Amino acid sequence: MNQDMTQDAHDPALDDLAASVARRASARGCTVAVAESLTGGMVAAALARAEGASEWFRGGIVAYASEVKYGLLDVPDGPVVSRPAARAMARRARELLGAGLVVAVTGSGGPDPQDGESPGTVFVAVAGEPGGDDVFRLDLDGTPAEICTSAAAEVLRVLATRLGPSP
Repeated sequence: MNQDMTQDAHDPALDDLAASVARRASARGCTVAVAESLTGGMVAAALARAEGASEWFRGGIVAYASEVKYGLLDVPDGPVVSRPAARAMARRARELLGAGLVVAVTGSGGPDPQDGESPGTVFVAVAGEPGGDDVFRLDLDGTPAEICTSAAAEVLRVLATRLGPSP
């Protein structure tokens, strides 16, 4: 087996951010879930590796194909790289997974535009408590891999921030 294939594929920076989410979620007694498109499960994988995940992490939905977003996550007709799509993903994932707090991410990773949005355009939605629902846009730079990693890190930061100060 090739040595590259035997090495862990996860990013230590994502694991550090997920550890912060773990401490905060455990301290608050809050359950967490994610709905991912652009990041393809990177956030869920980092959260699942975090300490005590079985107590606070409800799971993740990776809805990469547009048809899956429409069919499973009730994304409205129209572009999937948009505020309404991210909002629908977060809300539906919260219903399906029964989590107190859900963050969803959708975007254009590149190298080509998607839905008229340039590479690096990312929409992140939050559903649940604490803090209520919100959607915001990120404009990230880099290769497709760098954009995905940056977006995953931002989702983890949003979760940590919403969960409050670290104990």
